[in-house]
Amino acid sequence: MIHKFKIDDVMIVLDVNSGAVHVIDDLVYNVLDYYPYKDREEVIKLLEEKYSPSEIEAAIKEIDSLIKQDILFSEDSYITNSSFVNRKPVIKALCLHIAHDCNLRCEYCFASQGDFKGDRSLMTEEIGKKALDFLIENSGNRRNLEVDFFGGEPLLNFDVVKKLVEYGRKREKEANKNFRFTTTTNGVLLNDEIIEFINENMDNVVLSIDGRKEINDKMRYTVNKGGSYDIIIPKFKEVVKNRKDKSYFVRGTFTKHNLDFSKDVLHLADLGFKSTSVEPVVAEPGQDYELTKEDLPVIFDEYERLAKEMISREKEGRGFSFFHFMIDLEQGPCVIKRLSGCGAGSEYLAITPQGDIYPCHQFVGNEDFYMGNVLTGFENRELGLNFKNAHVYSKEKCRECWAKFYCSGGCHANAYNFNKDIYEPYELGCEMEKKRIECSLYIKAKLSKEI
Repeated sequence: MIHKFKIDDVMIVLDVNSGAVHVIDDLVYNVLDYYPYKDREEVIKLLEEKYSPSEIEAAIKEIDSLIKQDILFSEDSYITNSSFVNRKPVIKALCLHIAHDCNLRCEYCFASQGDFKGDRSLMTEEIGKKALDFLIENSGNRRNLEVDFFGGEPLLNFDVVKKLVEYGRKREKEANKNFRFTTTTNGVLLNDEIIEFINENMDNVVLSIDGRKEINDKMRYTVNKGGSYDIIIPKFKEVVKNRKDKSYFVRGTFTKHNLDFSKDVLHLADLGFKSTSVEPVVAEPGQDYELTKEDLPVIFDEYERLAKEMISREKEGRGFSFFHFMIDLEQGPCVIKRLSGCGAGSEYLAITPQGDIYPCHQFVGNEDFYMGNVLTGFENRELGLNFKNAHVYSKEKCRECWAKFYCSGGCHANAYNFNKDIYEPYELGCEMEKKRIECSLYIKAKLSKEI
């Protein structure tokens, strides 16, 4: 399987199964419309008005060479890979809902402004410790474990966060494990003490902001309806200034209200944030900020506009990263990751303040996806098996999709929320993901050599 596309004057063909990416000329691009599906004589006849027979013969010879090297029209070897066929998932990551409460009332919040459609509550130290013990006990031989302090707003429960990090450091030595702690925050409660703690103890931090002041404050406002931009910007700058070589992201959401979201990404870059992520909103139908299929042409143009500006800035020595354009063509994720994605429900779980277990943070509150409690253990292992088996080969639309090894089947929660089936991908998300991959490859091609 191959996928070919153009952005401006750059023509690229991706060999889906090998992952090889080829920058090609107009001749090869056109020949690939027909060859190797048709024989040489037919191809020559179909293209003779545009190219000479010798030119077409040369292009076919080049294509044949790539096929022989197994980097064009290669066979899919992943499905029989032993690490995939014989995989036995263990729990390696927890999304720890340290707070089901929030000091913002973001309009598009999937978590119902922090309470996940339930009572506002904070995780106790006891439940948090049980969650870390649960992770260790269910992690098998895996040494590196991840814990994300999540909400709501986790800093509303900062004292417990501190105690759990301390407990985790104690337990990892006893159990020969290594905890990688991360957190996501809206930044309102950041102060010098918290910033120092985060930069000392969190391997990654996600700082939530939507971009330009007017865009951010339209959707991300306080309980009293005040904007959050002016509150958080100086605090985020302080976090990043003292972060040194540790990773971080400023992460936003774009909606129908800011389809020109490339301006928000560039605004954040201009403020000095070098690691950015601005995600498309996932909204219930009928919301005035909902993205629809009719928005896709504008969204695609924005991704291309952003890609071109990133190339320009990189050449000028003021580059920055955009999460959705980060593709590693040298090695990339392991086979299992390519085929099964985030591991929700089988390798990654969410834990509520009461200790209840769900496949991921976006399923919390839906009792159909309740899996047990850290105090009593698993109650629904069958659900975990169902998530384990929701990989790209078990999803009909994914099997024949050229992007499957990059998106890994997409988000289970989005699939369920829109189609009531984790095996039925969210179509709008698929289309945006494919465009982002094309832009990523375009950036790689432009920066690898002068084109």
